[in-house]
Amino acid sequence: MKTIKRIKVPVIEGLETMGLQELDLVMEEKAAKFAVCENNWPKDAPYAPDCNGSVARTKTHLAVMYHVRGLDLRATEMEDNGRSWEDSCCEFFVSDPFDGTYYNFELTCVGSLLGAKGAGRSNRETRDPALLQRVIRHSSLERKPMVVNGQIIGWTVAMLIPFELIGIDPDNLPVSVRGNFYKCGDLTAHPHFLSWNPVGVPKPDFHRPDFFGELILR
Repeated sequence: MKTIKRIKVPVIEGLETMGLQELDLVMEEKAAKFAVCENNWPKDAPYAPDCNGSVARTKTHLAVMYHVRGLDLRATEMEDNGRSWEDSCCEFFVSDPFDGTYYNFELTCVGSLLGAKGAGRSNRETRDPALLQRVIRHSSLERKPMVVNGQIIGWTVAMLIPFELIGIDPDNLPVSVRGNFYKCGDLTAHPHFLSWNPVGVPKPDFHRPDFFGELILR
């Protein structure tokens, strides 16, 4: 039997104009919390860093913040639409409420973003870099390449995604959307693949909208 976690996304206006410190404080006080703690494939990747998040919305944006603490750090991808998942990365996948596709937003620890859309893992359409520039991003780390192994490191990232980029009219929000939050690092010294909502397949695979949870928007 599939587990479908649900989270009520609160409205907090003004998030788009905040710096990281203010955003972190407001999200801690008022946003809905979630844990990216489902280690669905312990035989393939036994390591599980701590990853906790918060989510809220304004009239126009969906805000997702992640706090990570764990071994290692990998930041090699400095451009958007690169291989973000190979670095220390936090991800948000969300279904388009109308056309049967879903979007993936994969944000590295230093703020590089991969964005794509499609019905499944194959034949995904990478989003135009100009569109991705509309996603407001924050990172607690300096934006530079780095690889650190054998140390415990804590870091924070956040992204504020315009509703239009996930197929939603901000003036006519659906009651809810399906989605999942992930933490990965395929080429870190301790590879890991964690999710918020459990993913019940034999091998690591985040591209499974059939295992998305539910985000209640209104």
